[in-house]
Amino acid sequence: MHYWNGLDEVPADLGPTAVTIGNFDGVHLGHQEVLRQLAVAAVEHGCVAVAVSFDPHPALVHRPDSSPEMLTGVQEKINRLATTGIDALLMMRYSLDLAALTPEEFVLRCFVEGLNARVVVVGHDVRFGRDNTGSFETMVELGRQHGFTVVGVDDFGSDRRCSSTWVREALADGDVAAAREVLGRPHAVLGEVVHGAARGRELGFPTANLSQQAEGMIPADGVYAGWLTDGRGRRWPSAISVGSNPTFDGVQRVVESFVIGRPKEKVEDFDLYGQQVRVEFIERLRGMVAFEGIPELIRQMEEDVVRAKQSLGTDDPEHLDAWPIPAVEG
Repeated sequence: MHYWNGLDEVPADLGPTAVTIGNFDGVHLGHQEVLRQLAVAAVEHGCVAVAVSFDPHPALVHRPDSSPEMLTGVQEKINRLATTGIDALLMMRYSLDLAALTPEEFVLRCFVEGLNARVVVVGHDVRFGRDNTGSFETMVELGRQHGFTVVGVDDFGSDRRCSSTWVREALADGDVAAAREVLGRPHAVLGEVVHGAARGRELGFPTANLSQQAEGMIPADGVYAGWLTDGRGRRWPSAISVGSNPTFDGVQRVVESFVIGRPKEKVEDFDLYGQQVRVEFIERLRGMVAFEGIPELIRQMEEDVVRAKQSLGTDDPEHLDAWPIPAVEG
């Protein structure tokens, strides 16, 4: 997939395009359906399939104090869009100047002059231009005036329309399984492994701690079964803790992953510090609670690991022995 960071990077000889537009936060199943239909339309019309998105998210510009938490960072969004079958992504810098363009001014600048659009594929609920005054009907009329066809995509989802809002609600409740159903894949947080308080190591459960600058919405506090992918692309089954460690009177929320199945004699084989890792959430095992003492906490952590292995289908000891073993420290 080609990536253009602004209209000035679009090749002058690009040729005709099929275009869609959206924030694509999370790249959920609804987004994927629009992008699938975009790719189909591009083939049918002999065009290049281009998705247009924005950085930062418009909500961060218009209402920075009350904007929703982003499901993914920019790089994760780019990575996800690259798997959808489109040919190119145009990332436009969102600003108040861009937001001030009328619907026609925006379409002329971006679709007609910038991308030589022949087909525009959008949902029937599309809004664009100054104060979101542009609608699907506006797009159809502009298409008549400027020579492009508009393809409308129906809402995707059975009981409820797939949306980024739905995913945020599920994650806020800790329902990562529901989020996975809307996304079509596990929700993930990406970040650098940093040094923590080392309590996990002292308790026999060393963890990889993510930096506070990690990208992606962090689910509700609790313990989860999931996967950690290290900077070399190796994937490990994990028991993941999200919270402020109430047993130790913690304050700051942290994401910690205990890699399952690591023989104690190989603890020093690998070092994840400084690596960018990906933490995927598969199932919530329990909420976060404060334990009365360390022995009770250790017993619960042992149970969490057993349940995580069962959830991930890695409870066969021979299967676990086959996993490479990284050393991670909390």
